[in-house]
Amino acid sequence: MQTSNLPPNVISRRALLRNTLVRGTGVALALPFLDAMQPAFAKESQTTAPRRMVAIQTNMGILPRYFFPEGEGYDYLASPYLERLAAHRNKLTVFSGVSLPGVTGGHAAQKCFLTGTPHPERGGFRNGVSLDQLAAEELGNETRFPSLVLAITNENATLSYTRSGAPIPAEGSPHKLFEKLFIQGRADETEARVESLRQGRSTLDFVGEQSKRLNRSLSSADQQRMDQYLTSVRELERRLQSAQQWEYRPKPVVDAKAPIENMNPREFVARSRMMFDVIKLALETDSTRFASLFIDTTVIHNITHHGNRPEVLAELRGHEEGQFDSLNHFLTSLSESSEGGRSLLDQTMVLYGTCMGSANSHSNVNLPVLLAGGGFKHGQHRVFDRESNYPLSNLYVSMLQRLGIETNHFSTGTSTMRGMEMM
Repeated sequence: MQTSNLPPNVISRRALLRNTLVRGTGVALALPFLDAMQPAFAKESQTTAPRRMVAIQTNMGILPRYFFPEGEGYDYLASPYLERLAAHRNKLTVFSGVSLPGVTGGHAAQKCFLTGTPHPERGGFRNGVSLDQLAAEELGNETRFPSLVLAITNENATLSYTRSGAPIPAEGSPHKLFEKLFIQGRADETEARVESLRQGRSTLDFVGEQSKRLNRSLSSADQQRMDQYLTSVRELERRLQSAQQWEYRPKPVVDAKAPIENMNPREFVARSRMMFDVIKLALETDSTRFASLFIDTTVIHNITHHGNRPEVLAELRGHEEGQFDSLNHFLTSLSESSEGGRSLLDQTMVLYGTCMGSANSHSNVNLPVLLAGGGFKHGQHRVFDRESNYPLSNLYVSMLQRLGIETNHFSTGTSTMRGMEMM
């Protein structure tokens, strides 16, 4: 298949859009790959711990004066917010002078943090595939859940989008996420899920047969496209069969209790910390390897327009320090979990940032962004041109390659990020 048939904002080594069809049926399918099962299910060549990725965005910006450090390279002077992550300094890289080319529109940019699709403020805008979903397409079939799409919000916000640009609904309850991951459910519920999978497969069999009949009357070019479609149908059937088997397998057992439900929008820091705890358990049990988390801080929107008033800046700083304390808690929990002789943080890329360089002016340049863990050589402040920003989407290419995905492009990113070396 020619990559020219792909959406213009992504080029990947796998051109066949298999997961698009999966999502179209409303069925999430995956082959679980728990550590205890590895001898039976892993390839003989797969002896190293898997790579993982968590992408996090807060949507009301981060005060630049308290985020960006002084100096560059390894000898930078940490800012007040980065001081709260001091224990992980050697495990993270801070970026200055980066943005997503063409992603403008103030708050409208929040939907493009993981897609990099330009001009979300324009009429007729169509988003592209998000970083986490491209990774899930390539590698998500190795776990029970190809990805977790999560949000701390009382609205319908999400960071994750399909190849067709459709938003993927996010789970906003840490309690419900815990149940989804670790509560097995009653036997009749399991049977109901399996029956729905059986019905989905028979439907696909019917569609496949109808497609073959139609194929006889098509041009050669259309036949080629139909062949590609049928290939995706066959692959989906295989996944449906695997999913039926795994519905009967027990879910991981963990000592932790389900978080207490909390939907108070003003407690976004406490809510995000609970979500981080469940994400850590999901990664630790290898229930998934990819997660996106949208943290909605709209409740403090009014004070992000601070006008440099000291009392408003102090209030906003307090909220944002809480966010970095929550992030520090997450990084610490990952670093304290061992896997294959290394920490879970070493195996997990944690991207943290925002869609606005300054919420006070609705600027979408000079984005506050950091990357922790994942096996990169960290400990630096990477400084780029603050007037002519470096593409943050190039970092996304580096992250995909770190996962083992063979691609040199993603969205507006056309190369790996300069200066980001792997260990």
